[in-house]
Amino acid sequence: MSEQRKLFGTDGIRGRVNEYPITPEVALSMGRAVARVLRTSGKMRNRVLIGKDTRVSGYMLETALTSGLVSMGMDVLLVGPLPTPAVAHLTKSMGAAAGVMITASHNPFQDNGLKVFGPDGYKLNDELEDLIERHILGEESEGKPLPPERIGKAWRIDDARGRYIEYAKHTADNIPLHGLKVVVDCGNGAAYSIAPLIFRELGAEVVVTADQPDGMNINEGCGALHPERASELVLEHNADLGVSLDGDADRVIFTDANGELVGGDRVLGMCAVGLKEQGRLMGDTLVTTVMSNLGLTETLKGHGIAVEQVAVGDRHVIERIREKGYSFGGENSGHLIFADHATTGDGILSALLVLRMMREKGATLAQLSSGFREYPSVLSNMPVAAKPRLETLEKLQALMKEADAAFGDIGRHLIRYSGTEKKIRVLVEHKDADECRLWVERFEDVIRGEIG
Repeated sequence: MSEQRKLFGTDGIRGRVNEYPITPEVALSMGRAVARVLRTSGKMRNRVLIGKDTRVSGYMLETALTSGLVSMGMDVLLVGPLPTPAVAHLTKSMGAAAGVMITASHNPFQDNGLKVFGPDGYKLNDELEDLIERHILGEESEGKPLPPERIGKAWRIDDARGRYIEYAKHTADNIPLHGLKVVVDCGNGAAYSIAPLIFRELGAEVVVTADQPDGMNINEGCGALHPERASELVLEHNADLGVSLDGDADRVIFTDANGELVGGDRVLGMCAVGLKEQGRLMGDTLVTTVMSNLGLTETLKGHGIAVEQVAVGDRHVIERIREKGYSFGGENSGHLIFADHATTGDGILSALLVLRMMREKGATLAQLSSGFREYPSVLSNMPVAAKPRLETLEKLQALMKEADAAFGDIGRHLIRYSGTEKKIRVLVEHKDADECRLWVERFEDVIRGEIG
């Protein structure tokens, strides 16, 4: 990936609404750029599918993006509020040249973003994103405007929701959920109507919360960022499982019947073991990011499962899976990639497949996820005034070397900037919880002194 990229981050283009680059002008230019880069020689595939989450700014960006696309001769399929994985699936199944999801995922409503999928339903590679970016920035020749008779048109797709519902249920083998009670926290996001419906159609008794989006309450005290809401409802309603989705429903956080949060690494480990037992874990390997806990690697070694780590971001997990022919991976933040079934993280589908595992094994989530050891860890998300290259921060580099020497093989640290926010993330894991807190505080003090 080019170090000079100005727009695309780890997951598309993202930022504060009405501030560069999340403006109508950039969305218009992006529509034109996507058309130029992904247009095909035949008219039939010159369609772009656009979905969005429930942010009020989605209307503004959708209109501008559509205008840019049709001005370049592309037809536009508007599916309205749908989860990101639904947009990825429909882009491929409806034969579109590209799909664009308007979302800022887990960020607050003041933010929004644009992420692009290719005709195969996968996020674009770095080279294509770089080319689109150069077109947006005016670094590539635009050519002559199209004559009026060649511009495209846009229309609403009324059955998009139903298409995804049937895909999700079929992928999970229409597993009967009769007798199960499930709490579904929709995060006031893209899955607010579709997620409860899927679980109900499969027979579950569903307790729903955060399914009343108003354009500004997405992720607000609910969803994957606040699983405590589902935890309370699980206990209150004596439910079997809590499912908390983020704003675009590409990730999920689980709560067991005891109201206890089941960490993302435990879910990854549980699913990897289950897939291996079914003979469906290709290469006996789980792909995770560097954010996954040391304890996961240690535990899975006992099951004969290797762990390969990649950079943060589900796209990096997917790239490694495709490169090596693996079948499963994810992030401990709740992205689960079941590569035999989906091209991206899918919170609803992941929940269905976990429920299927529970049903097939006759076990609770707590039982399935037990035995996965995690080292104590502390994660700090610090706002920063700027993002200088970490290797230029002499005091921080010195402290990192000191930590490496002190930790040996019983601890680790990971310090990186957020790819979507003006923050630095400091993660410390250690067998001793007190050491975690001590080292995070030391790192924070040095970062404040060098960055502010």
